[in-house]
Amino acid sequence: MKKLLPIFIFLAALTSCADSYVIEGSSTVPQLDGSKLYLKVLKGNELTSIDSCEVVHGKFRFSGSLDTTQMASLYMDDQNIMPLVVEKGNINILIESSKQKVSGTMLNDRLYEFLEKHDRLTNQLNELDHRYGQMLLDGIDEAEIDKTLTAEGTVIMQQEDSLVTDFVTSNFDNVLGPFVFVRMSSSIPQIEHILSKAPDSFKRIATVDEFYKYVTGAGETQKNVQPAASDSEIDDATIQNILNGNENAN
Repeated sequence: MKKLLPIFIFLAALTSCADSYVIEGSSTVPQLDGSKLYLKVLKGNELTSIDSCEVVHGKFRFSGSLDTTQMASLYMDDQNIMPLVVEKGNINILIESSKQKVSGTMLNDRLYEFLEKHDRLTNQLNELDHRYGQMLLDGIDEAEIDKTLTAEGTVIMQQEDSLVTDFVTSNFDNVLGPFVFVRMSSSIPQIEHILSKAPDSFKRIATVDEFYKYVTGAGETQKNVQPAASDSEIDDATIQNILNGNENAN
């Protein structure tokens, strides 16, 4: 028995050192109180719940063991609230009516710093519509307004393109790269540009490969899919089809 004791101690130490995650959340949204939240990940072609909890007095908590770092989404029933990375460490989620944020671990901090920058650019684009109406009221010629705002909009879209491209290429080696590539690539030229820089390991990721085939019509399984125009945007329905594994959906 004495000879076996060191083995038991060793196994206990391995168990105690196993990677785990703890997610502590808080919400100021009254509608969430009493609701059940689900932590879902993509397994194969299906979104699968790996954990669930109830929001009580604006607080909720997930915890569990971790086999591998993976992208996940926080759901309330079938409503996707926000993305996050399930990784080793203590993860904090904040849900407010005007803001959702995940922090506390390296990849989540990196993801939400990027998302905040992306949101700022999106807000700048949206602000152009407001400025159009204001400039009309100020008596500025409509042709001059179009010229000015088109130029500004082009600059903002170029900044957005560079932001997404730089983020994906900087995260080829972790779960953030594929996630943002599929969710936020906005045109075929951008996709081709990113993949021209990507290592083979990135190109072989299932969601990356299927997304590329879907939007370009490439591959034997995509013969009946109409390729997207080279300068067209990729809509949310296309993205969700790929994430759900419905690559042949119309």
